[in-house]
Amino acid sequence: MEGMIACCGLNCSKCDAYLATQTDDNAKRQSVAKKWAEQYKADIQPEHINCDGCLADGKKFFFCLNICELRKCCQEKNNDNCAVCDEYMCDKLEKFVEMAPQVKEALEQIRNSA
Repeated sequence: MEGMIACCGLNCSKCDAYLATQTDDNAKRQSVAKKWAEQYKADIQPEHINCDGCLADGKKFFFCLNICELRKCCQEKNNDNCAVCDEYMCDKLEKFVEMAPQVKEALEQIRNSA
């Protein structure tokens, strides 16, 4: 598995918030905030677009830090990601896979390599 995989199976190293943070690109922060605010119908400002990755020390996108149920669950169970969970493909993960189907492939690859 290539890249930095988040608890949920998303690839942090391909995330626009992560990329904008790593390159300290304020123009990208503005465009990402606008895009995500429209897409998710939420108040997302450029200053919210700061993230060093789900599992890394440092800054986190406010959704991942404060709202993401999968990240909270992984932390409570001391799991790096959902792929290693005894309750793999629980209701929370199934709902997320419906929104982001690409995560299932990433998590399956991790499960198959263990």
